[in-house]
Amino acid sequence: MPYLPDFIPPSRYDDPAAALAQLTRIYDGSLAHLREATRRFVAGEDPPGRVRAFYPFVRIQTETATRLAAREAGRLSYGFVAGPGRYETTLTRPDLFADYYLEQLTLLLQNHGGELEVGTSSQPIPVHFSFAEGDHLEGSLTPERRQKMRDVFDLPELAAMDDGIANGTHAPKGGEPQPLALFTAPRVDYSLHRLRHYTGTSPEHFQNFVLFTNYQFYIDEFIRLGRERVADEGGDYAAFVEPGNVITRRGGKDAGGKAPPRLPQMPAYHLVRGDRGGITMVNIGVGPANAKTITDHIAVLRPHAWIMLGHCAGLRQSQRLGDYVLAHGYVRDDHVLDEDLPLWVPIPALAEIQLALEAAVSDVTLTQGAELKRIMRTGTVASTDNRNWELLPDNGPQRRFSQSRAVALDMESATIAGNGFRFRVPYGTLLCVSDKPLHGEIKLPGMADHFYRERVDQHLRIGIRAMELLRERGVDSLHSRKLRSFAEVAFQ
Repeated sequence: MPYLPDFIPPSRYDDPAAALAQLTRIYDGSLAHLREATRRFVAGEDPPGRVRAFYPFVRIQTETATRLAAREAGRLSYGFVAGPGRYETTLTRPDLFADYYLEQLTLLLQNHGGELEVGTSSQPIPVHFSFAEGDHLEGSLTPERRQKMRDVFDLPELAAMDDGIANGTHAPKGGEPQPLALFTAPRVDYSLHRLRHYTGTSPEHFQNFVLFTNYQFYIDEFIRLGRERVADEGGDYAAFVEPGNVITRRGGKDAGGKAPPRLPQMPAYHLVRGDRGGITMVNIGVGPANAKTITDHIAVLRPHAWIMLGHCAGLRQSQRLGDYVLAHGYVRDDHVLDEDLPLWVPIPALAEIQLALEAAVSDVTLTQGAELKRIMRTGTVASTDNRNWELLPDNGPQRRFSQSRAVALDMESATIAGNGFRFRVPYGTLLCVSDKPLHGEIKLPGMADHFYRERVDQHLRIGIRAMELLRERGVDSLHSRKLRSFAEVAFQ
């Protein structure tokens, strides 16, 4: 017989806060059950049966597609279901997602009325996803006990974590409910654990505005600026968090954490606001595989925007080193998303992001009009998976880039934009020309050092300013209808 927590029967709510409280009770009870059983197992006890606990679910049944919300809420691109039917999702980590869940549940009731049903799902919580931060319990087990865990506890099941909903390929079987959210609970938990591994910081520290870069120079400058901002007692930012969860709080007060002996693969740094409206910056390194990996996982946090700041090859003779490129289209020559996002899917520019980036360049460089156009070109950016594309003998990439009217080339921007489109996260790209390989201007060590000193600080300040402008202008307009299909999930 399975060893289960106390059963909590399904219940109905017309109050979203009460529904969230019930979800939290179910989740917390399941987690406590798994943790206690794991503690006893590590101590050498055998449980009375297979240990199981389950995620909570939320469900809504509606007979109409008509939205009842006020005009303001009706303008949102999320918060409502596509048509009559039964819709459901499993949920996890209400401590982390409480504000997000409350907003989504509130909008559902505003738009459709009726009641929300909350209960215990049939989706088991894998034991690995029950561990508290810093727990490494199985490290103290013998090989025999570690092997026995497979017979006693539920392990992660990849079949419950695929991205079919986000990719638009999910087709519920007869009698199954339609999805309410892009991600199931186990898919979210999987990504939360991956974020700790790749970035060296806890998911709790990630902010709703995310900058990506492909150079450590930008991170060094972000660290300097981040510490400077939190040293300001009257500033907007409450803390600065570095890998190892090293936290510096407002006024420069050290709040603990321990720097890792070596940086993780894609270290993250967080300029924190109390409302999660701060800025996270991640050094993704070089290449589209890294870009896909990190955005696959950050997407479950439902950020309001992510923007790529990096270096690129300028493809036009008229460009100069240090000029900026604002991407309004992408050539996806990187191929890393081909299985999830077919090449025939266009990746549109998002007006809100474009305007914020253009305004930020103007604000930081103190230029406008014709002078602004002289230092920043808007055009197509091509992303490749071949760092040495210019060495190919048949000039195939050059022809494709010319035919597409590309003005710049890098290895990450199209992937980040493509995953933003795929996961309904507003995206943008502002690159800086660091070489012009088609025109004989390649990176040389001395020239590169001078370039980095000249441009990194300005480029980063532009990125930060753009994110602050987006926050000031309000996030509701960011989540564009361009990112959502005609048969879309309700959760943002």
